[in-house]
Amino acid sequence: MDYIHLTISELHDAYVAHKVTPLEVVKSIFEEIGDDKDNAFEYLCKQEAISKAEKLKEVQKENLFWGIPYVLKDNFSTKDIPTCASSNILEGYIPVYNATVYQKLEDSDAILIGKATLDELAMGGSGTSGHKGKTYNPYDPSHQYMIGGSSCGSANACASGLVPFAIGSDTGDSVRKPASFAGLVGFKPTWGRISRYGLFPFAPSLDHVAYFTRSVKDAASVLTLLSGHDEHDTTSSTSEVKDYVSLINGDIKGYKVAVIDEVIESMTDSDVISRFNETLKILESLGASIHHVHMDLDLLKAIYPTYNIISCAEATSNNANLDGIKFGLRENGKTYDEIVTNSRTKGFSQLIKRRFVIGGYSLLRENQEDLFIRAQKCRHLIVDKFSEILKEYDVIYLPASPSCAPKFDNASDTLSDEYLICDNYLAYANFGGFPSLTLPIGFKGNLPYGANFTSAIFAEEKVLNISLALENKLGYYNLYAKGEKK
Repeated sequence: MDYIHLTISELHDAYVAHKVTPLEVVKSIFEEIGDDKDNAFEYLCKQEAISKAEKLKEVQKENLFWGIPYVLKDNFSTKDIPTCASSNILEGYIPVYNATVYQKLEDSDAILIGKATLDELAMGGSGTSGHKGKTYNPYDPSHQYMIGGSSCGSANACASGLVPFAIGSDTGDSVRKPASFAGLVGFKPTWGRISRYGLFPFAPSLDHVAYFTRSVKDAASVLTLLSGHDEHDTTSSTSEVKDYVSLINGDIKGYKVAVIDEVIESMTDSDVISRFNETLKILESLGASIHHVHMDLDLLKAIYPTYNIISCAEATSNNANLDGIKFGLRENGKTYDEIVTNSRTKGFSQLIKRRFVIGGYSLLRENQEDLFIRAQKCRHLIVDKFSEILKEYDVIYLPASPSCAPKFDNASDTLSDEYLICDNYLAYANFGGFPSLTLPIGFKGNLPYGANFTSAIFAEEKVLNISLALENKLGYYNLYAKGEKK
């Protein structure tokens, strides 16, 4: 039997039944990775993973994550393991401490297979801006189609069937959009639900720890493990950690589902729209009621520019420590200013430089009122409107992307309603810190696409439960690129 393509719970059951060992699984994974033709990894933890697997002898029946392999986005600090966030500026950097997420997984005896590629410093949505180049969609052997970003490597590893779950980060849609392109469950819980200690900051008011799985119940299991207050992260929530797996059963009778018509109307892919409408009928057949609600077009179009201003401003400030002096790449110079200028010029890609220019310009004293403060006010208006909807309805349900994964050379019309609205609206969940989950709903040719459920803060069980109900009906469970259902 091919054990490396199982879900978390299935692999755990195989361990308990003594059908396979963690060492056998780990060796099989590295054989399948081979030379990583999809550019999914910054660093493979082969020796570390084999060494840990060799030590795991006695199965811990009550520990679901014992011996479970996973991948970690390379913007999480891992002591003694290279961590560069796919940027030349952090070349050679080896952290001296562990991120809380990584430490929890280590304590649970999960096995880290490798550090995954990302869009440089987690900025970008195409999986193309990392210093190693493009990361490819495993559903497309021809390497023409994106997997999306910024958590591209984590998405690829999970969608390839190499690991049953992979950790990423989500600042605008960096897990939920790739999940749509990769046929995965991509989940971003409430802001602060999972500690961000050790996650390299991009835009802290928007950054969330998020992750990919190949089943909704696995997503609930990962959330139960990783949630909780952390004294190292003052923004982490003190709310009680729930056993999310026990709270979901797929019974959604009485659920009120909101669909924002203006988002659907911005789309042009009739196949995806038709399939989405079919899922609405499925939800109704399960006892949920569908409610079409409206939102001001100007407010929806404002999500993307608002995100750009706020995220770039915060990124400019938070990455000021990447100066070529303290750690990472250091270029020559006669003065401090020359060293910093030369190091940052060589260390950052054009995309990062553009974002820092936008952020710096927005934070200039003479510009703050017109740009940064105005964006913050707009964010407030957007969050108020979505919060108003979520007070009346259990979830908001919409397509997670305008279509399946686009080709690398397909340039979007950045002024079109489709781009401004449907392609970027998911950032509203980061603005308000709402829990938000993408799951697969269909295929176009060989490429998957998904839809998204979002609920009010700390209502993760609602998002997980209705997602489980839809997953059960659609049958898109444990999808991976070499065994996809069409």
